[in-house]
Amino acid sequence: MNNERRTLIKSISACAGMLGMSSLLSASAKFRSPESKEKSSMPKSDSPQSTQSFTEPSVGFMLPHEQFPVPQLIKFGAAAERAGFNFIATSDHFQPWQDNEGHSGLAWVTMGALGAHTSALKMGTTVTCPSYRYNPAIVAEAFASLSLLYPGRIFLGLGSGEALNEEAATGNWGSWNERSERLIEATQVIRELWKGQPVNHQGKYFKVVAKLYDPPKTPVPILMAANGPKAMRRAGKYADGLVTDPKTWKEHKSEFEAGIKEAGKNMKDMPVLIEQYAVVGSKADAEKAAELWRFGPKAWNPYYNIRDPKTIQARAEKEIPLEKVYAEWPVSTDPQPHIDTINKLFESGATMVNIHTGQDDQEKVINFYGEQVLPKINKQPAAA
Repeated sequence: MNNERRTLIKSISACAGMLGMSSLLSASAKFRSPESKEKSSMPKSDSPQSTQSFTEPSVGFMLPHEQFPVPQLIKFGAAAERAGFNFIATSDHFQPWQDNEGHSGLAWVTMGALGAHTSALKMGTTVTCPSYRYNPAIVAEAFASLSLLYPGRIFLGLGSGEALNEEAATGNWGSWNERSERLIEATQVIRELWKGQPVNHQGKYFKVVAKLYDPPKTPVPILMAANGPKAMRRAGKYADGLVTDPKTWKEHKSEFEAGIKEAGKNMKDMPVLIEQYAVVGSKADAEKAAELWRFGPKAWNPYYNIRDPKTIQARAEKEIPLEKVYAEWPVSTDPQPHIDTINKLFESGATMVNIHTGQDDQEKVINFYGEQVLPKINKQPAAA
């Protein structure tokens, strides 16, 4: 009898020890650094870094759906996180800008898949048009779902669209004023649906009577694209942040600030994403990349009104000298020009600098930045 009792006590002690060890292992997995190469039981979307503010200076990498198919973009996005980039931005097109770019996958699918291959990388579109081929209610549903999969990691970039996407897909294309009104109203619809309450919206362009049953549980910032003075003011007034280019930011920053002031908001609360082209290589490498992105200097005047990518490409090749396309890009295998370019953008008030390279070897650029550029970036918030 005593032997049986001793055996029972030993069994209970062994079980207790196993349970204790199990608890310790569970706690270890829960608090393990997201950079750890060990497998963790913690859901990727629960990474401690996933709640980092969108207004803290960060460097991102552009996933160009125009230039590469979705499976490759997912590889690039995962490589970008490993290299130390803080976010990726994805173009959201139905057709590429130029015919020679050759691709145009669906950005939302890319983001959904990429999130499962990364642990802390922020993701968003630059930009989605919520007013022609996409109804704002569907945009609200899609980005709410993405935010539930990857809390704190999703932002939504919105814009008034381009004919190569909206007119090509729907046959509809309005004037600048109409498209601006549509964008403002669509943004309102998205915000209302994200509250998770019944919505009865009877607007000029949209009629939405519905409830979003799975709204975001963490805020999804809405950044609005702007490439001119009126659009900059609109973004400041109606959005949570801005998507723009270095030239527009330099010339029309005051309009963005005026819109913020008009809406009674604080500039320090507004993410500013600036897309910066860059080439890690020679002048010849820059020229090759520029052939694919030749439309850039005239994208918003007048090419956004052209439906056909072949026409845009032909006009760009005729109207825009190649050297003008890459004139403001850092083009070098020396990291210092790349470092200086990013630091100057941060000093000007940008909070999210999005590196876009048109090179064939995207991973070469990612690795170069990870090893020689990102560790030397001065990520200090700009003075208020």
